[in-house]
Amino acid sequence: QVQLVESGGGLVQPGGSLRLSCAVSGRIIRIWDMGWYRQAPGKQRELVATVTSGGSADYVHSVKGRFTISRDNAKNTAYLQMNSLSPEDTAVYYCNAKVTLTSGTTINSWGQGTQVTVSS
Repeated sequence: QVQLVESGGGLVQPGGSLRLSCAVSGRIIRIWDMGWYRQAPGKQRELVATVTSGGSADYVHSVKGRFTISRDNAKNTAYLQMNSLSPEDTAVYYCNAKVTLTSGTTINSWGQGTQVTVSS
């Protein structure tokens, strides 16, 4: 009933930048908070950044000042601009959204993930 499609991952050198996108589609009435999570090999999935429907953002300490989360409500899309990337940022990045469906149900939905690899 709802799909989250991430894009923008890839291989980048240390110090480089990438911009991830997450497009939400389906039988939806409203998108509430959106967020980006990441999971590195052998580690638990961790929250990276969140943004409310009003645009208020919050970040995990390790990415503050380097990453910027934003959203375009007209396009049902969230973005994660990642600058000054380091090998420690290597992970699969997942988009998450709290969505109210046309049925009236509110669910927490995930994208399929996009790989970000930072390596020289």
